[in-house]
Amino acid sequence: MSLLSDLLYKAPNLSAASNFSILNGVFYIATGALFILWPGSVQTLFQDPPFVGNEQALFRVIGMAVAVIGWLYFFGGRSGLRQFVAAAIIDRIILVPAVLLPLVLSGVFPHSLGVFAILDPCLGIAAWILSRRN
Repeated sequence: MSLLSDLLYKAPNLSAASNFSILNGVFYIATGALFILWPGSVQTLFQDPPFVGNEQALFRVIGMAVAVIGWLYFFGGRSGLRQFVAAAIIDRIILVPAVLLPLVLSGVFPHSLGVFAILDPCLGIAAWILSRRN
């Protein structure tokens, strides 16, 4: 198969957890694109303080990382692999809060990273519940 056909392949009969991963991927791609195109959106959406240095560039990098995570969730969900969903659940419930919560508590982008520190584990728990139904 070619790279493009591999990329466009979608497993038949996707589980609810895989479909949920696809939707999460779309959400994260869109969020990442928003941060890349309009880094100041964090002040509008999350009421973070105005940038005082090079935070605008940093938020573009964060946007790229979020978009790449979304890309991987989107295509991981389309693969239909249970291992992908399980790995993403562990990542979201353990790793994301372990990294983001100390940053939030230290005052680094407290609102925007705080939203992800809460939202991502909640989405991971929802994926876990959906994966248990199959």
